[in-house]
Amino acid sequence: MVKIGIIGIGKWGKNHLRSLSKIDCELIGISDIDENKKEIAETYRINYYNDYRKLLKEIDAVIISTPTNSHYQIVVDCLKLGKHVLVEKPIAINSEESKKLVQIAESKDLILSVGYLFRFNNSIKKVQKLIKEIGEIQYITCRYIHSTKPPRGDSGAILNLGIHPMDILNYITNKRPSTVFAKKKNLISEKYEDSAIILLDYKDFFATIEVSCTHPEKKRDMWIIAEKEKIYVDFFNQKVIRYPLIVTNEEIQRKDPIIEDIKINEPLKDELKYFINLVDGKNNKGLIETENIGEEEYYTTRICELSIKSAETGKEMEIK
Repeated sequence: MVKIGIIGIGKWGKNHLRSLSKIDCELIGISDIDENKKEIAETYRINYYNDYRKLLKEIDAVIISTPTNSHYQIVVDCLKLGKHVLVEKPIAINSEESKKLVQIAESKDLILSVGYLFRFNNSIKKVQKLIKEIGEIQYITCRYIHSTKPPRGDSGAILNLGIHPMDILNYITNKRPSTVFAKKKNLISEKYEDSAIILLDYKDFFATIEVSCTHPEKKRDMWIIAEKEKIYVDFFNQKVIRYPLIVTNEEIQRKDPIIEDIKINEPLKDELKYFINLVDGKNNKGLIETENIGEEEYYTTRICELSIKSAETGKEMEIK
């Protein structure tokens, strides 16, 4: 059985802890610099460590859910000690650090997964299949907006919020954008943007992403406008509605909307189960029989980085 621990017991660390406690694994302990978190460990009857290096001596794999600017060094330490890692997104504060972490993991034949939660969301998995049937894509619009909590203090809306829809786009289309242009607004912080509009050029189609932590609504949704169908995806509530609609100069062909039957799942729980199964397979067989669908892609962080640069310079950026 995989021995696992968690570094960082903030909001998401607690979510990981709750989910891991329901999964078939050996939950060894948690690490957090806040010694008050020892009470949480006692509640779950697991060990508490104020130094994560002590935790690493006892486990096979680790979940990292600390602030973004601390990810790089912690992940390096974990990989160098031979531990498989699932780190919350974004993997690092910039793409160069991201690339280095991927290289270290590959050189040590270790699993390095990133918390791209929506890859395990059943509505997104459904759309990944449907997108092959709807004809040529014209454009896609995404929203990742809210104002339900204070903005993060370690990154802006593009890196913190935008990385999710960027990963979803790359995942469901199996394509990478060639250029990006962005506009941002720093209303509440001089250092980090709180809202942005991002335009991605995929050559065959374009996509826009709206991100904001000052919007009155909480939305995680997407429209895919294609040749044969228009699809609405609410990946927060796991809903998919297909609109059969073909528009030509001669006529408009329209059929009744189709509401897809989506079995609502717990993406975080499924993500953790998948990661543990990967680690178990690696430990027992020396190989991974299934694809690591949470594996970090250098370009996801790179697109965010170039979006910020585009917004700062007012120029379109080539993604390479």
